[in-house]
Amino acid sequence: MPKTEMHQTKKWEVSFAEIENRRGKLFKVTRRLPAMAVAETKVFRSKEQALRQFNEWLE
Repeated sequence: MPKTEMHQTKKWEVSFAEIENRRGKLFKVTRRLPAMAVAETKVFRSKEQALRQFNEWLE
């Protein structure tokens, strides 16, 4: 189930999603700036790395 949070001062929307395919699980971290239709997505095989990126974008 996707998890979405907003940055405290910036208008970034940061989400974390777990995706499963034939090769295993992938973890997708996305940050969006809805006002400008801008998004950046990173995909990881490691949940720890994905959570680290998620927390880094929320700082």
